[in-house]
Amino acid sequence: MMMKKEWKYKEYFGTKELYVRMAKIAIPVSLQSLITVGINLMDTIMLSSMGDDQLSAASLAGQFINIFMICCMGIGMGASVLTSRFWGMQDKPSLKKTITIMLRFCFIFATVFTVATIFWPDLIMLIYSDETEIIRYGVTYLNWMIPTYLCMGLSLTCTIVLRTVGQVRIPLYCSISAFFVNVFFNWVFIFGKLGAPRMEIAGAALGTLIARVFELCFICGYFFFIDKRIRYRLRDITMRCKDLLGEYIRISIPVLISDALLAFGNNAVAMVMGRIGKAFVAANSVTVVVQQLSSVLVQGICNASGIITGHTMGEGDYEKAQKQGYAFLWMGFVIGCFAALIILLLRDPIIAYYKVSPEAKLIAKDLMNAILFIVIFQSMNSILTKGVLRAGGDTKFLMAGDILFLWVASVPLGALAGLVFHWPSFWIYTLLKIDQIIKCVWCFFRLRSGKWLKKIKGQE
Repeated sequence: MMMKKEWKYKEYFGTKELYVRMAKIAIPVSLQSLITVGINLMDTIMLSSMGDDQLSAASLAGQFINIFMICCMGIGMGASVLTSRFWGMQDKPSLKKTITIMLRFCFIFATVFTVATIFWPDLIMLIYSDETEIIRYGVTYLNWMIPTYLCMGLSLTCTIVLRTVGQVRIPLYCSISAFFVNVFFNWVFIFGKLGAPRMEIAGAALGTLIARVFELCFICGYFFFIDKRIRYRLRDITMRCKDLLGEYIRISIPVLISDALLAFGNNAVAMVMGRIGKAFVAANSVTVVVQQLSSVLVQGICNASGIITGHTMGEGDYEKAQKQGYAFLWMGFVIGCFAALIILLLRDPIIAYYKVSPEAKLIAKDLMNAILFIVIFQSMNSILTKGVLRAGGDTKFLMAGDILFLWVASVPLGALAGLVFHWPSFWIYTLLKIDQIIKCVWCFFRLRSGKWLKKIKGQE
């Protein structure tokens, strides 16, 4: 696929044009990710005052909701491989068909998760913990979150598509507004302010649900009724798209499977943590927020690298896409080091701020020490797996890597360290995240080979 020729050394680090294009996409996306982390931070801080049981219950119940969210991201990111390419080709009919297929998958998944949460909330919580109080609180949380699946699914997938055509400001404005909506209603219902009942964990769920409904109205209102780039309208949901279904399945379904396996893998990790003890779960709740806070730039560059790579390949310039891949990998290393520095600086102040048990604080410090070096590898591999290689159409290869390293290395090694050998929390967490290090090396050699550059229908 690639033409073999000598490159100048500086071409590995990107051009000014690439950095400008990247910044226009990455900065708004990073700001949106930062706001999302802020929401999670406020949720955990507010609930931490209610004790380890309620904080752990919300964290573990949220793991099940995260399965759905990651599946929706898989549906949306899988579709974005095609939508960014079709946008680069200016093939709008195919772009609309891709969106239609994406939305239909979203409806199916939302229905499945809604039904499961309605009928089996106690069984869902039993997966993550065997402590009676945590299960009871978790069921309460899930019952309030039942309507959130459809809201979250539609707003998330439509946001991803908007980004692929350069509409990054609308999702940012939505997230800024949703942040204030979420924080305000959490404060009102968790603590019983302004005459509202004191609902504690149920109030946290209700506040989050209100924010999700707001996001649905904001994003989908714009996407279906205002947007003039794609001009996708509600009537288009019934359009015939059988001719593109095979291509969608070939490119997008491996992304969905890969992200779904990642979601289940993260839940397997949560199961291990839940059985180590509620102090470990509470500690992880603290570290997750800090890790997300430190990696918001990674999320922005992941999105930018995928969109830019898709557009470049849509224009038919595969050699340029290869050079851009190396530049994005280098950015991943730099941003990973920066993220590690942020964690080092924020570690002690944030742990001290949380109202959790002394044991949970000690464990949280151990976990953050592990994250300090893991985040560098995670930054590089995320930009390749969720951005460059995925946009190149190499989705089957990435799916194989996720299956192999998560389920053969991380989950069994972490379970052995935590549940059998009872090793220190630092080593438990390191082994639970060992797949991030392995995938970084694995994807580097794939990038170097040039085999990740795949053509799609219309480019043969």
